Amino acid sequence: MNDNLNEALQLMIVGMLTVFCILLIVILFGTLLIKLVNKYAPEEVQAKKPVAAANNAVQKVDATVKAVIDATVAQITGGKGHVSKITKL
Repeated sequence: MNDNLNEALQLMIVGMLTVFCILLIVILFGTLLIKLVNKYAPEEVQAKKPVAAANNAVQKVDATVKAVIDATVAQITGGKGHVSKITKL
């Protein structure tokens, strides 16, 4: 009986150490991979558009569309809400 318990404890310790080592290797290789990718293949930075150009690009909303949006907001909020700005996504 005592031999079976010792053998079970040894197997448990060896198994837990094996899992710990494999997880440690995965973490180390993952960290190394992230550092290598960030160093040799950095994310492309997109140029920001000037604010004036962005404002000129916004199109005016049609009067009927604005009326429908206003009516919808008024109905949903019980007349308490209002539309302050409409932008196209």
